[in-house]
Amino acid sequence: MRITDVRVRKVAKEGKLKAVVSITIDDEFVVHDIKVIEGEKGLFIAMPSKKALDGEYRDIAHPINSDTRERIQSTILEKYNTILLEESDLETEVM
Repeated sequence: MRITDVRVRKVAKEGKLKAVVSITIDDEFVVHDIKVIEGEKGLFIAMPSKKALDGEYRDIAHPINSDTRERIQSTILEKYNTILLEESDLETEVM
């Protein structure tokens, strides 16, 4: 499995949610609404989920092993950090 595209939409408001991401796998399958969240130990991703009848949230799509989760998370966070750096560079150029 290869992640062939990562699209990051930053969230402008303050809070723990930093971005919403879509990934494309093998140029054939897309997963939308992956969230980048600021936690106590740093950034992490939350897979798309929906609220169940019991009030709990359940993932709708998720990796089935920790290696795949780590690969998806590191790819997304790398892209997110690249966007932050690019924005920072633009702000520096404007000043």
